[in-house]
Amino acid sequence: QMHKFGLRSVYKGEVDSFIVEGDSTTAKSGVQLLENLETEMEKEETVMLELNQFNKQISSEYEEKIEFQEVLENSLKFFTSDELNGLEDGIEGDSNTYQAQDLEDGPKKTTEFKFSYTAGIVSMEEKTRFARQIYRSTRNNCLVNFDEIDLSKYDKRTYKFDKLSFLIFYKSTAIENKIAKICDAFGAKRYPLPNMEDTNKVLQLLEENRSEIVDSKRVLDKNKDARRSICVSISDRIEYWNWITLREKACYHALNAFKPDVKGMLRGEGWVLGEALPLTQVAVRNAHESMGAGMPSFVEVMPYPWPTPPTYFKTNVFTYAFQEFVDTYGVPRYQEANPALFAAATFPFLYGVMYGDIGHGFCIFAYGLFLIWSYSRRTKGRKAEKDDEMMGGMYSARYMIAMMGAFSVYCGVIYNDWFAIAVNLFGTTWKWADDAQLGDEAVHDSEYGDPNGVYPFGMDPSWHIAENELLFYNSMKMKMSVVLGIIQMTTGILLKASNARYFKQPLDYWCEFVPMIIFDLSLFGYMVVLIFMKWSINWEDRMYQGSCDFVSGLTPGGALCNASTTTAQMCPLDYGGEGDGCQPPNLITTLINIALAPGSVDEPMYKNQDSVQLILLFVAFICVPVILLAKPIMIKRQMKHQHQ
Repeated sequence: QMHKFGLRSVYKGEVDSFIVEGDSTTAKSGVQLLENLETEMEKEETVMLELNQFNKQISSEYEEKIEFQEVLENSLKFFTSDELNGLEDGIEGDSNTYQAQDLEDGPKKTTEFKFSYTAGIVSMEEKTRFARQIYRSTRNNCLVNFDEIDLSKYDKRTYKFDKLSFLIFYKSTAIENKIAKICDAFGAKRYPLPNMEDTNKVLQLLEENRSEIVDSKRVLDKNKDARRSICVSISDRIEYWNWITLREKACYHALNAFKPDVKGMLRGEGWVLGEALPLTQVAVRNAHESMGAGMPSFVEVMPYPWPTPPTYFKTNVFTYAFQEFVDTYGVPRYQEANPALFAAATFPFLYGVMYGDIGHGFCIFAYGLFLIWSYSRRTKGRKAEKDDEMMGGMYSARYMIAMMGAFSVYCGVIYNDWFAIAVNLFGTTWKWADDAQLGDEAVHDSEYGDPNGVYPFGMDPSWHIAENELLFYNSMKMKMSVVLGIIQMTTGILLKASNARYFKQPLDYWCEFVPMIIFDLSLFGYMVVLIFMKWSINWEDRMYQGSCDFVSGLTPGGALCNASTTTAQMCPLDYGGEGDGCQPPNLITTLINIALAPGSVDEPMYKNQDSVQLILLFVAFICVPVILLAKPIMIKRQMKHQHQ
């Protein structure tokens, strides 16, 4: 009901002050307090239900009176119009007017008899189907007239008009029965009409019904004011009621965890922060004294051994969002390394790696700054929990959003992207000839490996207009993402090792961490090594060694060559494969072939690469059953030994 009237609960301050300071009802017992609250709420609910029921009844009557008023006015207008006189004189009306004639006496000669009529309201959407059904069922032996309802005379917010008034003329009882069934089928409401030839009586009936409409509207307004008044009163108390209910439920929930100890005493065990123990003792003592209980209460530390304590992380406005993000995947055990510390740095950075763009990142960064600024300038004391769910989550993650935008700008500078357009920040180190044509290669202004040829920061803008732009950027971004992802994954495995060492769990260390890190480094770590190795090799020099000077017929190493000599025959490295080590490999194909074609390397980068990859694959394969079976087998042996 409050939502219908656009009301919200009145803010009563912070719930912490209510819990600490209490209220005027604190001295009452929980049973008396909840009973009084229930009685008060039931009284308000009863009144509201009665008003709603009365409003529903009056609204229905008000709607019927409006519809009856419209039917009377439109019917009277039709009976006093020239259209009806034209019908009586044998003149055809509009497309909805049908003329009854005695065809045997010839055209234009009308038969003197009196029509019956019925009127009502039908939905505007059903007008065409309703008229068509009347036409077909009565074989065109009736007249149907529709009129729109005049909206200007009524309150549009009270009555929703999507209907039309209709007036049907017919002659026989059989047609009347058909019309009644059709009206019921289409949900059309029929209203009885007086003798429309008695104009004075009709006008008197219209005036009486109009007066009843005014009275019904006045009653509806009074009912609405009464319901709104109750809702305003409830909006001022509902937050206070919620606090009382939650407090009492929390008390009962805590008492349900207690057990009877000595006579008249209850004993409960729980957890509290070490630094909050003195505050807990003071709170329990003050609560006991305020109730006037004769027997004292104690909060003491339990002797060892303790069960495993629950996990608690103290957060602030910056770390809260990252801790919630980590907790969605799983809450760490007590005293385990908290991954949220690493996520606070890695998650925004990896977001920037994925969506690196100066323009888009600046928009996200500006939105994060706006959330930070507006959060401190909202209504004093009103936190994100008081906002709607969407904005509450946005405000909770305001610092995360700002960091994501900042890292996106940083990576956008590296990618040299401003809304996918290159920015010429430091010029370019690639040069084209003045008469360059499409497809011509650019020339670098420095020799290969010259430190002066390294771009100051990020990517050279010339790559954005190169034909091989997509190939270059996809290769660079993919390899960088693989390196960062494997580093993050390896860091997680190392955290597992630190947890196992801290908790003195040798099974976790030797049966999980060791085979995991070996498997990780054998495949994924080796992948990173290949990426950096390919980046560090001077492929221009290697490809030059595997080339042929057709003028002299010699390779750079002095071997004979011709047009039919393959690269493997000309390359002096003797690494094997199709290029013998003188051609850059496709790393994706190389990594896939580690598993699909063991011992086979199309384009090796170093000697005996096929043997090294075969050994690494075998080591990784051995680690899989160790990870899956070693720890369960050891636990089973330990349990069997304990039973014996």
